[in-house]
Amino acid sequence: MTITDAFLSLSARTGRFTFGAPRAFTLAEDGTRLLLLRSAGPEDPVDRLHLLDATTGEERLVADPAVLAPGRTGHRDDLPAVERRLRERTRLVAAGIGTYAATADLATAVLALDGRLFRIDTATGTGTELPVAGPAFDPRPDAAGERVAYVAADALYATPDPEPLSPADGARWGVAEFAAAEELGRSRGHWWRPDGGALLAARVDESALPRRYFADPAHPGEPAEDFAYPLAGGPNADVQLWVLGLDRSRVRLRWDTAAFPYLCAAAWASDDEVLLTVADRLQQHVLLLTADPTTGETRELSRTTDEFWVDDLPGTPARLADGRLLTVHDTPQARGLALDGKPLDTTGLQIRRVVGRLRGRLLCETGQGDPADQYVHLIDPDGGAPEAVTTGPGVHSALAAADTLLLTTADADGIRRRLLLDGRELPLTDLSAALPHRVRPQLARVTELALPTAVVYPRDHAAGRRLPVLLDVYGGPGFQAVAAEPRRWQLRQWWADQGFAVVTTDNRGTPFVSPDFTRAIFRRFSQVALDDQVNALRALSDEHPDLDLGRVGVRGWSYGGYFAALAVLRRPDVFHAACAGAPPTDFRHYDTAYTERYLGLPQDNPAGYADDCLVTDAPGLTRPLLLIHGLADDNVHPSHTLLLSEALTKAGRPHAVLPLPGVTHMTPGGVNEQVTQAELAFLRASLG
Repeated sequence: MTITDAFLSLSARTGRFTFGAPRAFTLAEDGTRLLLLRSAGPEDPVDRLHLLDATTGEERLVADPAVLAPGRTGHRDDLPAVERRLRERTRLVAAGIGTYAATADLATAVLALDGRLFRIDTATGTGTELPVAGPAFDPRPDAAGERVAYVAADALYATPDPEPLSPADGARWGVAEFAAAEELGRSRGHWWRPDGGALLAARVDESALPRRYFADPAHPGEPAEDFAYPLAGGPNADVQLWVLGLDRSRVRLRWDTAAFPYLCAAAWASDDEVLLTVADRLQQHVLLLTADPTTGETRELSRTTDEFWVDDLPGTPARLADGRLLTVHDTPQARGLALDGKPLDTTGLQIRRVVGRLRGRLLCETGQGDPADQYVHLIDPDGGAPEAVTTGPGVHSALAAADTLLLTTADADGIRRRLLLDGRELPLTDLSAALPHRVRPQLARVTELALPTAVVYPRDHAAGRRLPVLLDVYGGPGFQAVAAEPRRWQLRQWWADQGFAVVTTDNRGTPFVSPDFTRAIFRRFSQVALDDQVNALRALSDEHPDLDLGRVGVRGWSYGGYFAALAVLRRPDVFHAACAGAPPTDFRHYDTAYTERYLGLPQDNPAGYADDCLVTDAPGLTRPLLLIHGLADDNVHPSHTLLLSEALTKAGRPHAVLPLPGVTHMTPGGVNEQVTQAELAFLRASLG
């Protein structure tokens, strides 16, 4: 085995260095205990449930899939279809316990394994299997841990009742529809009332949506899988909220669903009140509503409006314990917060997420200075200056309950997690593989737009040796590629060690620089991204003379795959070869909530959709292009690659296609060794 093969094989065996690392944290409401998932080692993909006592430092295993369900495989194809979709949308690589839910005191946890339902007593580690009406999905305990709500065959149940709470009306109950789970940040569809006497449940009617199908050759003989998919410009799922009482009472919460079809969030504020966040179709107006669960009447508490789109700020809108309303407050240059419409002091910060409350203040993840770094600050709701919780470069994130703080720091030295309680610091056990490379990308802000960029050289690079350039790109909204998180640089260092100067740029449209920076792609994706990437390359070559701009390859996945194909189709003078993974080649065939947020409706912006479509560019291809697509991808359906490949074939333009049976939308780079080797061989042959 060569050194090259050794890294890719290790990355695949270790789940990109995530197996054995703790994740999926839940703090008890009093901050004294922590639940987490972690596998038994760096090459073990099977996650188990552990309980950490923050007061003593003792950690105990409380749920092991091998004990609860001996003989289970944990394989994707053995899971209920709806759970496979959830794992896909949360980019979950590990097997074993994928998700769990717990009571506020963490005394009881519940989880599903291959559709079987288990209740865990965390004090004793005893697991009890509960009878279910069918393969169970998304179990949730009531506050006392006595009953468990779950979904089976599109119906909502509450143990021990064998009959569903939801009516058999052809709709799906208790689940998040595609738009919510994929694009709006809501992955659940049912919530217990605090007293345990009722459930708030989403009712999802997808009958108006077109169906998409998979006939994956990885599983010959199996029937084609299909699912409802909301195409841009077409109908969305009809989503309602109902209160389903255990006494069989039913009350629908009523708001103007025609004007505000998207349910972004929902929660019980008390037994007598529900809070929900809804948005209009173009996401330019977001409302926080209060609802009376006995009458179904709703009332507007706050409204956030933006002429472009309301960019999601996790943790907002919200109502504080004292009744004040927390909303986002954007200026062209900064993301901030407001209480009852009054801006808070967040000077010098970009608010990225409101995590919760700590010592009477708002705990927030923030940007400050270089957008590659992320910090944690406390924001005073009464107007005082922000207080830094973390220092030093890196990506810092947080979770809090009562006076306990869980901090994660990711920097060039690795990833460290620690609990802070009563002046003590308790490190969390991490069994993941050590990162092979200590990568220090050369970061810079270039052009008059101050585009964030990074260059990674081979570890044995000698100045003066010219290198072909590999643009490793994403470039789309919602994802930051240039960030000081060490795992994401491991594969880029591997690519550099194959003889490339690896360049990564966050063009306008990507997050965390400023609202103006993000909104520059309004109503057209392609031209802004292409211009910025080209200009960044040229600016970097002035500072990095070893970059050979006569040999530039580009690779990417999802939106990055779209950009890779776009680059060689429209700028063959700059880009000389491309590997395009899972590219959305025509956004008229992509989903509503994502596409319309940026491009509007196809019927209102036909020129924008046409400009961003790659299919019509097919006759102009003059550079080598490798198209890669997973045949089980339900995010960017394989038909996108088929459309472009058919157009290229009809135009007589040579290209290569690599279909991946059984592969979903999760990027195979660094996980699928054969795919990465195929990309390397293609780029070497194409760039010389």
